[in-house]
Amino acid sequence: MRVQSLTLVAASAALLAPTAFPGAPPPPRPGPQAQPGAGHQHQAWPVRAGRSGARIGPVPRDQAGPVPPSGMRPGAGAGAGVKEARREGPVRAADLLARARGCDPVSRGRYRTDAGAPADIPVCGTRDAVYWKADLDVDCDGRPGDHCNGGTDPHFTAATAYTQSDGRALDAERLPYVVVPEPSDIWDHREHDVRGGSVAAVVHGDRVRYAVVGDIGPRDLIGEASYAAARSLGIPADPHAGGTASGVTYIVFKGSEVEPIEDEAAAEKAGERLAREFLDAG
Repeated sequence: MRVQSLTLVAASAALLAPTAFPGAPPPPRPGPQAQPGAGHQHQAWPVRAGRSGARIGPVPRDQAGPVPPSGMRPGAGAGAGVKEARREGPVRAADLLARARGCDPVSRGRYRTDAGAPADIPVCGTRDAVYWKADLDVDCDGRPGDHCNGGTDPHFTAATAYTQSDGRALDAERLPYVVVPEPSDIWDHREHDVRGGSVAAVVHGDRVRYAVVGDIGPRDLIGEASYAAARSLGIPADPHAGGTASGVTYIVFKGSEVEPIEDEAAAEKAGERLAREFLDAG
């Protein structure tokens, strides 16, 4: 469980400087700014505080063309130009963990799981995906419900970085989503074709859960997913005392995007296909 006061948030910017990898590539050039897409409201939202420190509010969605019935955009990166994945039953957690055993770092620094913890978690990458191995802190932000609200979570905020198709915040109780760190000199997810709605496979023990990228967390911390994602993985989902300290692998497929972002069935279907392609490419 991540707990950090607003005072500590300000202090941590100076204390939690990223650790650079030897021979790291030069900082990337700034990319184009995303523009609001149809059905997604772009609001001027202040930086907000959460259980993990400073968090940003709703961000704009990329412009997009028509989305096919499958819920995936045409030419979605991990599946584009790759032979159709073999249909051999559900992808196993053990196979995904074996594929993600090594690490070719794509981040220029390393992340902490919680404030004060060692900065020892790199973001790793392949041609088709980025992944990291961390803890899981429960993100309960978004639309309030029976389990996620100001009474159950002292750091609750009724907003998420990405909004669903009607402009409302995501529902952490019902939608499995993962959190990526705010873009920084440690790592910028946008440079790896990861955006709101990108498909993720989250692995814990012998369970695989497909989710979407749904929120953005502090620039120096990693390892967070929604109440629904935690519960589906068999992880205690209490936003105040739940989560797990280690053993969670997050695999986000480059170029993928489910739209509307709240279409859980589309995320499941696309996730299974992309996970199989991830294994086939190994």
